[in-house]
Amino acid sequence: MPFPQRKQTSNSKFGNKRNTKFAHKKRKIYQSRRGCIFCKDSGKMPNYKDPKLLRAFITERGKIIPKRITGTCAKHQRLLAHEIKRARTIALLPYVGTLDYM
Repeated sequence: MPFPQRKQTSNSKFGNKRNTKFAHKKRKIYQSRRGCIFCKDSGKMPNYKDPKLLRAFITERGKIIPKRITGTCAKHQRLLAHEIKRARTIALLPYVGTLDYM
C-alpha cells in the first residue's frame, strides 16, 4: 500500500511551513579571505632559520595556527608546519609557551 501524498503548502520563500521558523534569521556575512603571503611575495618562504617569521604562525601556547585563520595555501601551510617543527627541534622555537628573552 503506497503512502499518502502530502500537500505542498508554500507560504514562505524557503519552501514549506517547516522552514518558516528560519525565515527571520539573516545569513552571516564572511570577510573575504586573505591570500597566502608566501604566494604573494615569492621572495618570502618559510624557513626554520627565521624564527621571527615563524612566530607569527604559532599561538602563545606554541600551537601551530590553522590555515583557515592565517590564510596560507595548503602547500605553504604544510611547508610552514614542517619548518616550525624543525625550528622546535633545534630550539629556535618553543614546544610550549613563549620565550621572553628572544
